[in-house]
Amino acid sequence: MAFSLFGMGKNHHEAKNQVVEIPLDQIEPNRYQPRQVFDKEGIQELAETIQAHGLLQPIILREYEPAKYEIIAGERRYRAMKLLDWAKAPAIVEKMNDHETASLALIENLQRSELSSVEEAQAYQKLMELNNLTQAKLAKGMGKSQSAVANKLRLLKLIVPVQNAILDGLITERHGRALLSLNDDQQRNMLMRIVNEKLNVRQTEDEVARLQGKPLPSEIEAQKEQERLANEDNVKIANPAKHKTTKKKAAKKAPAPKIKVSDPRIAMNTIKQSVKMIKDSGLKAELSEQDLKNSYKITIKIPKK
Repeated sequence: MAFSLFGMGKNHHEAKNQVVEIPLDQIEPNRYQPRQVFDKEGIQELAETIQAHGLLQPIILREYEPAKYEIIAGERRYRAMKLLDWAKAPAIVEKMNDHETASLALIENLQRSELSSVEEAQAYQKLMELNNLTQAKLAKGMGKSQSAVANKLRLLKLIVPVQNAILDGLITERHGRALLSLNDDQQRNMLMRIVNEKLNVRQTEDEVARLQGKPLPSEIEAQKEQERLANEDNVKIANPAKHKTTKKKAAKKAPAPKIKVSDPRIAMNTIKQSVKMIKDSGLKAELSEQDLKNSYKITIKIPKK
């Protein structure tokens, strides 16, 4: 489907073209190759496989000048053959113009799972430019949702050093997404902190939120978890028969995760939520609070009958 969508007919792949031997020194990589980082160990392993079993699939080339060929598909195989010092490469030579060559090279690589998130985003952007496509048409042609394509393309809004860090594996795609709301200088500073301090994604999200004066995601998550646990406990209070557990089963139950809370207001809100749920269950609970000099004082009264 993708080939016809991007202006390439089926004629290039319906015909069974003959495999020919092309000198390696007449072959050049495709300038539209989206993969920027090649795994040296992976190429070495591929070379060993080719050495043992031969080249099972020829590379695809096009002759753009007399005796000069450009790779359409198969650059990893081409690199492996060079590593083995082969003089010639088994290849199929297609007749394609620049536009078709660029589009097919991008599509061929996108259909593999070896591209990094930034390489994938760059390939999407080039395909859209080459074929004058909207995000919706590109997504349809690639068999992906429009939101998935849009999320990848957003990575191109990151500054180049951050994109390069993702390409080089210094940070993850999720690290990069956490930096999207920052300006260029803030992205640059946060990138240095992530690498030097080895921040994980959640720590990065917290630092970005702190820079912007927003609630920390870790504390929001902690509050939600406390409220969830409090809700479970109150449901058990309201329905004791339904949630009765033997001592043996209770001993096997994993302990609730310990949640670190740095803001006392979160603890206050959790207590208030618990009292509200007790009231909702039918008990007449009363809560009073005092704001003392160095602490908060909360008193809860629950009638015995």
